Amino acid sequence: MKRALALATLLVLAITIGMSAGAAAFPVADWFDAMRGNPGPASTILWRVRLPRVVTGALTGGMLAVSGVVFQALLRNPLAEPYLLGVSSGAALGAVSALALGLSATAYFALPLAALAGSLVAIAVVFEVARVQGRLDTRVLLLAGVVVSAFFSACVLLILTFVRADTLRSAFFWTLGSLSGASWGMIAAMSVYTVPALVVLFGLSRHLNALTLGEETAAHLGTETETVKRVAFLLASLLAAAAVSVAGVIGFIGLVVPHAVRLAGVRDHRALTPVSFVAGACALVLADAAARTVAAPMEIPIGVVTAFLGVPMFLILLRRTVRS
Repeated sequence: MKRALALATLLVLAITIGMSAGAAAFPVADWFDAMRGNPGPASTILWRVRLPRVVTGALTGGMLAVSGVVFQALLRNPLAEPYLLGVSSGAALGAVSALALGLSATAYFALPLAALAGSLVAIAVVFEVARVQGRLDTRVLLLAGVVVSAFFSACVLLILTFVRADTLRSAFFWTLGSLSGASWGMIAAMSVYTVPALVVLFGLSRHLNALTLGEETAAHLGTETETVKRVAFLLASLLAAAAVSVAGVIGFIGLVVPHAVRLAGVRDHRALTPVSFVAGACALVLADAAARTVAAPMEIPIGVVTAFLGVPMFLILLRRTVRS
């Protein structure tokens, strides 16, 4: 109960900070007018710009954290992260292709849709290569992810060689992460397939607990290891793909957050999954707030912020793990 209250308080605080951050500053009276629904510049910015951005950031951070939890459980490696299977490079190829073809100028949803499609192609290729005699070979899965990621990254660089300077800048900014394209329509579309994925992964918590002990032990405990692995890998990759398609490539959330939650003493996946979701949501909302305010009115890519904060934090966590 205390943990849930603390998490709820932290999430409300992060959302409040996220709603307050931005180049436009308003008197407190304008804030209260906006809260009461009175029309005006403050109401428009808060409800149509900042709130969708904060909600998108919370969902994206939570999805990346849960994806990291699943990958770390399935691979029994605390250094595993959501982009291992080439999701990020596939999304980058889809997004850069959309930018190069000018599709993003004709429809606002073209870029995230193309990024999602690229991610799904990468996942499909990796899964097909890793399927050996009806089983999903984890070692082949990781190697296939590395190879597919390298190939798609090379394709991205090839496309960027021939695009215009403004397209190159847009692609560069997208690959470093941004929530500037957030909208209620995008949130609704993303929720259609991510919410069921989150529910199913939470339902697999007991089996993930068993798989952390090893596949043989999990099988003795009644877990259908191959089925659980396929479903969990697929849904975790889908969450990462959805996150990248909306916000670009944002690193360290899916790596650091689950690791930090485990070091805080939460190891049972029935608690680890929801706690990591809330912690990831808070982390990304706060990172986005920092990205909008540190160099205002300019906006720093979120991936830069998460890297600056995530690298030293991860090194500290890694050092604590080694000492323990």
